[in-house]
Amino acid sequence: MSLTDLKRKAPKGTRKKVSVDDFIEDANNYALGKTSDQVAPRQTTAQFLKGLDKKSTKIYRHATFTLTEKSIAQLDEIAKSTNVAKSKIIRILIDEFYQQHDTDQLTRLSKSSR
Repeated sequence: MSLTDLKRKAPKGTRKKVSVDDFIEDANNYALGKTSDQVAPRQTTAQFLKGLDKKSTKIYRHATFTLTEKSIAQLDEIAKSTNVAKSKIIRILIDEFYQQHDTDQLTRLSKSSR
């Protein structure tokens, strides 16, 4: 390395200020191989179900959450009767809820909070 390599380079320009949320979203997009201006369109349920297979290239993360005893019993019953894994059932239900319009989601949430 010579002394010419140590010369101070001209600044690249002013940096655009971004919010923390935008920074995190951009980092998530980068991790998924997307550019920051790409927005993922909503998938149809059929497209989503293709990614539910453990052998697919989808990345699964372990999640811990709390369910009521009634919810656990209902989930167990559904899993036994359909012979489908509980985590897959939860992924399907989450996707179906996500596909609903915002007003339908809010209506459903307000009914369940009673």
